[in-house]
Amino acid sequence: MSRISIPETAAAPEGSQATLGAINGKLGRVPNFFRVLSNSPAVINAHAALNQGLGKALDLKTRERIALAVAAVNGCEYCDAAHTFTGYTFAKLSKEEVDLARQGTSADPHAAAATAFARKVAEARGKVSAEDIAAIRQAGFSDSQIVEIVAVVAENFFTNLINNVAGTDVDFPSI
Repeated sequence: MSRISIPETAAAPEGSQATLGAINGKLGRVPNFFRVLSNSPAVINAHAALNQGLGKALDLKTRERIALAVAAVNGCEYCDAAHTFTGYTFAKLSKEEVDLARQGTSADPHAAAATAFARKVAEARGKVSAEDIAAIRQAGFSDSQIVEIVAVVAENFFTNLINNVAGTDVDFPSI
């Protein structure tokens, strides 16, 4: 059971309503994570802005692989369930690719490099080695894309922390 309230959408603060409405319009429902965030209009709106901005960065499959890798590092049950569902449903990752992403790899060499680097960033809390940077560059990633990978790791750290602190009730189906 969640340790932080999960308000019904209609009962959330007024300042959270527009973002909750947009989420409902996009997903057809408002998952518990966003309802937890809605306790603070500042937090839910900041998360929405970050998510929207990063949605223009790396492709969806890469973002979902990173989310799965970071959730595995941080032991976030909610984020693992959410990104297993979204990775499979929207990014069209196979069940095998979802499992590989959790381990920080992929059957695709380019995706494996991004996911491995993201996992190293998460595990080392950003204190990666010069060799790690050289490897991601060798795999064809630009400085812009490296910064984007780090930003997606940070976004997912945020969601992992919220859900781990809250103990958010998982409301995604098993895949």
